[in-house]
This record gives sequence, structure tokens and C-alpha cells, in this order.
Amino acid sequence: MADAKLLAVAGKGGVGKTSVSAAMVRLLARSYPDRRILAIDADPAVGLSTALGIDAGTTLDDIRAAVTGEVTERAGGGVSDILESVRGRLLDAMQHREGYDFFAIGRPETAGCYCAVNTYLRQVISLLIRDYDYVVIDSEAGIEQVNRRVLEKVTHLLLVTDASRRGTQVIQTVKRVADELVMYERCGAIVNRVTESSAMDYVDTGDIPILAVIGEDPAQTEFDILGKSVFDLPADAEILRGTEQALQKLGIL
Repeated sequence: MADAKLLAVAGKGGVGKTSVSAAMVRLLARSYPDRRILAIDADPAVGLSTALGIDAGTTLDDIRAAVTGEVTERAGGGVSDILESVRGRLLDAMQHREGYDFFAIGRPETAGCYCAVNTYLRQVISLLIRDYDYVVIDSEAGIEQVNRRVLEKVTHLLLVTDASRRGTQVIQTVKRVADELVMYERCGAIVNRVTESSAMDYVDTGDIPILAVIGEDPAQTEFDILGKSVFDLPADAEILRGTEQALQKLGIL
């Protein structure tokens, strides 16, 4: 769909970006039951599936590995053959839940760079997003996927940080790289896991506007430890309140 909203969530590891991504999926699914929503777990750690309370199932890398082997065995196989086969199998492997669809890229079996997987991810995302109204992408921690242009074109870039200087430095670096390599319409920051409101006096996000500040939430911490779904959180949970505020400021809700 030409007017699809692509919301990419990025930031340093350990700041709760996956929880924010899952909260976005819940809020979108319940706010727009008549819209098509896709959740993509683009982090090799595959945490979004747990946050949504589902099994990651067959991943993009599982499919890529199988298809690449098959095409290699056939004479004349090329990238277009691989992409078409990947797309068909991914549609079959897509998990359908009430209000949204889901897939994960998975983790390559071999050690080293994710370059090949990132290339396939970018191309497959471009093929799939035309069928959806909203796409939430839980990105890999850091700047790798931005740097490799996996997130080549998104409408909204949400950068999650905690109150630490390291966290804010990471999102500012992501923003600088994205300014050069990624086409996006809106960008903003969510400051998560703030234990004391006074800590915000020292938070510097540079030229990135702060969309929401989310306090430390014992319920969210318990859910993370137990691996429970964001859909089971109470409606007044901090992560949901703050994420909703951010989406409202971006004009998504």
C-alpha cells in the first residue's frame, strides 16, 4: 500500500526497544482492528516474538538457507529466483495473530557478518510492506542495520534510550547515520526506564525530540523476567502509556 506507515524502532541494547516495539503492535492492533499490521523481528536476538507471546517459528534465515541451497543445486539460479521463492515461503510461514501478522529474520547458523541476511531482509521487506497499512520493525541493537541500509526507507524512526549518556549517544549516532542513508519522514526519541524524574535534567538527545518518558514499571519488569506477553499487561502499564503518547505525537494514533 502506497500510504503504509513503516515504524522502525532502534537504539542501544538493553534499553527496552523490544518492549516498546511490542507495545506499538498491541496499541495499533487494538486501535485499528480493520487495518493490516505487520510486526517484523529484525533483531537476531529474536526477542519480539517473546514479548508478543508467540513462537518465532520459521524465520527468514531458515528460508534463505533452504532456498539458497536449492537454487545453488539448479543451474542458472540467481537472486531473482531466490527472492521469489523466499517471498512465497515467507508468506506461507507468516504467523497470523488476532490483529496482526508476524515474522522474524532469525539468527544465521554461521559466525560472522549478517551482510547477506541484511540484504535479503531489505529486499523482502520492500516486497511485503505493500500489503500492509502499518509495519513495526524491531531493529537490531546499535547502528548495523541502519548502516547497511536494511532500513532504507521508513516513515517513522523511533529511537529508544535509557537515561544514560551511552544510550543517548547511541541514538544520536543512529540519527546521524540515518540522516545520510535512510529516507524517513519523522524521527523522535523515547526515554525508557527512568527511575527518577530528576534524571531527565541530564538527558541530552541532541536534535532528536523527546516523544515520551517512561518510568520504571515493576509489572513490565516481572513480565520480562517471566517472558509474558505485552498483550497481558494492564492497560495503564507505563510502557503502554508512554508508547501511546509517542505514537500520538507522531500522528499515528
